[in-house]
Amino acid sequence: MAFLHPGPARQPAFNVPAVVAGLIVVLAGLHGLRMALSPAQSDAVVTAYAFIPARLLFAASLWDKAVPFVSYLGLHGDWTHVGINCLWLLAFGPIVARRFGAPLFLLFFLVCGVAGACLFLAFDWGGTNPVIGASAAISGLMGAGIRMLPGRFAWAQPGEAPLMPLFSRQVAVFSAVWLVMNLGVGILGLGLVPEGQAVAWQAHLGGYFAGLLLAGVFDGLRPRALAPPLDEG
Repeated sequence: MAFLHPGPARQPAFNVPAVVAGLIVVLAGLHGLRMALSPAQSDAVVTAYAFIPARLLFAASLWDKAVPFVSYLGLHGDWTHVGINCLWLLAFGPIVARRFGAPLFLLFFLVCGVAGACLFLAFDWGGTNPVIGASAAISGLMGAGIRMLPGRFAWAQPGEAPLMPLFSRQVAVFSAVWLVMNLGVGILGLGLVPEGQAVAWQAHLGGYFAGLLLAGVFDGLRPRALAPPLDEG
């Protein structure tokens, strides 16, 4: 049996970075606001802000074409959709947030979301089915988080562990499992998708592989703690 050494410091029950907790509140709040609208108004919001590939062909302005690459991340189908995404965000968000810091974390989240939309666009050019949900961006956090796991005990130290190599066995195995899972659920359903609904597996994979590849780039941009001075005595 393990006991904590008595002392003035108390261990928090939940140690979630503020930026991750705030992002969860925003995602839940946006869905709550849309649910408070009338069905017609809610549908209008989805039409205006979901990612719809055909919009690139028919939207009148560059703004209308560009905004949905990001705004679709804030829309969800129902509370179950929001809850599942927030649980995945809780699982992988803290690892990335602690290493990158809040500003880079949010930028990384958005970049992975855009990457997910781009891959979906490549597979469904001109399609009219709306894509909603933050899953692509969260998949990017998953990809980055897998590469950070070896350094999970060194977040605040000057000599942080390097990211796990892209072609390491652990990354390859996890990526293969994630690929098979998404293809299985997205294409075959495997009994996990309600009838009449579909999973945008292309967006998941686009976000995941963007996170996997860009983790090193963003890791090079994060601020480093100053190393302690050398003892010359």
